[in-house]
Amino acid sequence: MESLAQCFAELAPPPEASPEDRSWHLARASVRLDSGAEGGWYGLAGLTLRWFLTTTCVDQAEADQAVETAIGGQFKSWVTPGRILIDSVGEDLAVALTGHLPYQDHRERAALEEFPDRR
Repeated sequence: MESLAQCFAELAPPPEASPEDRSWHLARASVRLDSGAEGGWYGLAGLTLRWFLTTTCVDQAEADQAVETAIGGQFKSWVTPGRILIDSVGEDLAVALTGHLPYQDHRERAALEEFPDRR
């Protein structure tokens, strides 16, 4: 739990982030948090994303709705989705919460793109 809390803190958007930057952070966090699950991926991904969102001051009901909207029906039971689908879910989640597309210029965020996975 401590390592998960540390991971959440490192992935969270800064409080002063613009809506577009917040969207980028949320999409990136979604991809990082989702890509580590094995079997039962869809349930664990949703739960982890809900926990993460509530640590970033997203209301529980809003987090539930955003995760359901982003993931809802896209995953097959016990099958780990491909990278494109994971990226799509991250972007859908970010747009649902901020109303903004997450990406500008990846070079501006090169250091964050290199965020080490802690598995």
